[in-house]
Amino acid sequence: MRDRLGKYVSSINTLKVEERVLYCNTLILAEEGAGKTNLACKIRNYIIDNNVATLYLDFSNSDEHNIELRYKDEYFNYIRFDESDDFQKRFNELVAQKKHIYMATDPNYFSNKRDITSRLTQTLQNKGLLDNYYYFFHDIENLNGFYTKFEDFLLYMLNFLNLKKYGLTFLAQPHSTFENPQIKLLFTFLYLGKCSNLEYFNTSNLKKIPKNRFFYQYRTNYRTLLFNDIKSNIVQIDEYLFEE
Repeated sequence: MRDRLGKYVSSINTLKVEERVLYCNTLILAEEGAGKTNLACKIRNYIIDNNVATLYLDFSNSDEHNIELRYKDEYFNYIRFDESDDFQKRFNELVAQKKHIYMATDPNYFSNKRDITSRLTQTLQNKGLLDNYYYFFHDIENLNGFYTKFEDFLLYMLNFLNLKKYGLTFLAQPHSTFENPQIKLLFTFLYLGKCSNLEYFNTSNLKKIPKNRFFYQYRTNYRTLLFNDIKSNIVQIDEYLFEE
């Protein structure tokens, strides 16, 4: 079981990912080059080891040859989203077989109108995905107002949190979007990220932290009168290197 993530900076204790990550949501918030992909890959390995299928959504629409080698293991099945019947047939086949999927897509396929559901959103609402898959949403760049332009996506995300069986991991760069209370509500279950407080994303201090070092924050299972307590530590994530 590939459950080791790294270690706590203030102690010799090992940081391990737990079963709750299968069902709770994770936000990895960090600057470019800070280790978001490395951490996401280690979480993906844990999900795979628990026999849960994964859908990795790459919103930078990467070509297959540009994807990091660490993802190209025996579970790597690359597909690029388009609105053709051929794509839908291939995608449905992968989902039916519960294959792990790496899907590159252009977010412009989302609708920018509240009352129109895009074909991309319809694809992501596939019942086979909702019932059997753990999702990764990888916003590699800020994508020019991605969250404010595509209302279809935001409405999808709000509904999605109530429909899915398993959790999700969302990778993003820290920008003003995450000061928005409505956006923050999407990520209040489990949190991994470079922020000093779950209720306030202190984005100004993030650049000072070395690569693969994160503020690790999560809600405990013990519920208080107000809410589950939030625990915080600084952790160093191990580098994951995949060899062919």
